Amino acid sequence: MGPHPAVAAIRLAVRRVLHDVLVASPATSATAPPSLAPPGSPAQAPAPRGSAPRAARPLVLAAVSGGADSMALASALAFEAPRLGLRAGGVTVDHGLQPGSDLRAAEVADRMRELGLAPVESIAVSVGRDGGPEAAARDARYAALDAAAERYDAAAVLLGHTRDDQAETVLLGLARGSGTRSLSGMARVSGAGGRYRRPFLQLDRHTVRQACLIQALPVWDDPHNVDPAYTRSRVRHEALPVLEKALGKGVVEALARTAQLSRDDADALDAWAARAEADVLRTAPAPAPGAGSGEPDAVELDTVGLHGLPPAVRRRVLRRAAIAAGAPAGSLFARHIEEVDRLITGWRGQRAINLPGRVEVRREGGRLVIRQG
Repeated sequence: MGPHPAVAAIRLAVRRVLHDVLVASPATSATAPPSLAPPGSPAQAPAPRGSAPRAARPLVLAAVSGGADSMALASALAFEAPRLGLRAGGVTVDHGLQPGSDLRAAEVADRMRELGLAPVESIAVSVGRDGGPEAAARDARYAALDAAAERYDAAAVLLGHTRDDQAETVLLGLARGSGTRSLSGMARVSGAGGRYRRPFLQLDRHTVRQACLIQALPVWDDPHNVDPAYTRSRVRHEALPVLEKALGKGVVEALARTAQLSRDDADALDAWAARAEADVLRTAPAPAPGAGSGEPDAVELDTVGLHGLPPAVRRRVLRRAAIAAGAPAGSLFARHIEEVDRLITGWRGQRAINLPGRVEVRREGGRLVIRQG
């Protein structure tokens, strides 16, 4: 008799991601990757002792908060990794935002060790204020995970985001009105070199919580997840239930499907914009003598070529150029790009546009000049 359906679902989701990691890993590229055969079959048997030096096997880390999603992730990783000849470790991040958070992080680390994960590390971070509490905590968390991945030379870091998390992200993006990319939600693979993997984006929160119950895994419910002071908490406990009551069940699935469709569209438009940028890009003049060499060079674009592009493509080109000139991507919003776009589509001799990062955009004849200064 096989495992409970919920347990089987989380293990299969993780197994598929680990298979992808194996295919992409230089350490295993010389050999055929293990198949996705059912657990217990010869292809899924644990790697024999001495078959390869342990240090040579790729390491995959799980980011574990102690909640149901991440504990289910840790358990599935601990089960599947050795069967695919991989090492499995875990990292928990202590944000220091609640009393006793250090003790909680230590408990989570102990639970990961009990599951058989190694190495395991608890990392304390200092959360700033830039962008609000949620964004600041997220930035601190990813910085810690990036550092851990570099320190252990991990092939991938698994994150426990579910389909419900994806639906919430799409709603938040819709509220910001930032366009197709913000509606695309979280990518299945993201980060430098595809470091971050999200196996559970096709699974609902109920399934992963049920998997924890079946396996008797201790779960910690973060009080911040029900605190209405946090925007995501309000979306989860107020906005989504209202939508489901008004529109019927299936809202979460529809929003998650919207994320994938939007991501496909955004990827295609981004590729188009990259090609279009090469056509409208002009060579910028060399920096003046004595100018600081640490700042990006000016970016110059042909206004006639820009005007002939579809709006969705043109605005992507403008955003790419602004970032290349030194504007921070996280501070560059749709309203900024719309103002720059008017220098192309509604030119009446208006003055320069100031963007975040001390970037200035000015139209000079048939050129759009974007420079930091």
